[in-house]
Amino acid sequence: MEGTTFWIIAVFASITVGLSKGGLPIIAMMSVPILSLVMPPLQAAGLLLPIYIVSDWFGVWAYRREFDINILKIMVPATAIGVTIGWATANLITEEMVGGVIGTLGSVFAATRLLGLGVKPEAQTARVAPGIFWGAAAGFTSFVSHAGAPPYQIYTLPLRMPKAVFAGTSTILFAWVNFIKLPAYYNIGILSFDSLHIAAWLFLPATLAVFAGVRLVRILPEKLFYTLVLWALLLLSLRMLWVAASHLIAG
Repeated sequence: MEGTTFWIIAVFASITVGLSKGGLPIIAMMSVPILSLVMPPLQAAGLLLPIYIVSDWFGVWAYRREFDINILKIMVPATAIGVTIGWATANLITEEMVGGVIGTLGSVFAATRLLGLGVKPEAQTARVAPGIFWGAAAGFTSFVSHAGAPPYQIYTLPLRMPKAVFAGTSTILFAWVNFIKLPAYYNIGILSFDSLHIAAWLFLPATLAVFAGVRLVRILPEKLFYTLVLWALLLLSLRMLWVAASHLIAG
């Protein structure tokens, strides 16, 4: 598993994790597909989880004063429900099945907002029922493939939070999600202590990327920030659809 090619790809994957924890959304969704170029996807998810958690610590510290407590009150318990469902159905649900559903929802949502269809001029309020639904979806998809960002964004983008608050709320929420995934990943054999020595070498590039991400969030104009969020959501949702469709055709 180790070698020059592996380490180049692994460092790049860890950087995407760090940038995401610094507040640049969606980017971390690239980490498992990138690392899957040199190892099985489930092993890649297990190797990356400690890197997610260490990056979370620095991201939470960076945004410790910038988050929406009301959204967290709704989504923290909801994501726990989603992670529990993911653990309970780990042998029944495939990543491709989840990717097909979330890819469809994410691409439709992002495309309609980019086209200005159905976009209300005023910020929406954080309603409990949709927050529970999308929070559970975020916990579930995060458990399956570290891909909890699209459901989170579908719920939070219409709320029009300041960009730093949006980034901080996301970072804190998924720090919680990654923490509660640990025992479940270990229980089903995804997390292995045998790979911790590899993860330890990847902590540094991931940590540096966290602060690079924080810096980029601070300097990007708010309108550009949210436009980039929507384009990233659209492209990665389309990728999830492509992967799901490819497996369906092949299978």
